[in-house]
Amino acid sequence: MAIAEFAVIPLIEESQVNKVVEKAIEVVQKSGLEFEVGANGTTIEGDLDELLDVIKEAHLIARDFGSGRVFTVIKIDGRKAGVTISEKIKKFR
Repeated sequence: MAIAEFAVIPLIEESQVNKVVEKAIEVVQKSGLEFEVGANGTTIEGDLDELLDVIKEAHLIARDFGSGRVFTVIKIDGRKAGVTISEKIKKFR
């Protein structure tokens, strides 16, 4: 089990950014993975291969949905014993 935080950054007119980011978030919602949307990125939880597949799909959707060019920033946290979103943030909730 791992978690990944990622941000899809479409290089388009600012007024269009939210529409493209929402399409990327829809990919996460449909994935069935545990997730949390934050102000500057989305955190997802699951098997590393699943995480990378979802991030790739979100990146491609953003690229193909009117952006043409997208930067995606990824941070991954994984331990042999596993790691979850809730265990990392429970102290702060």
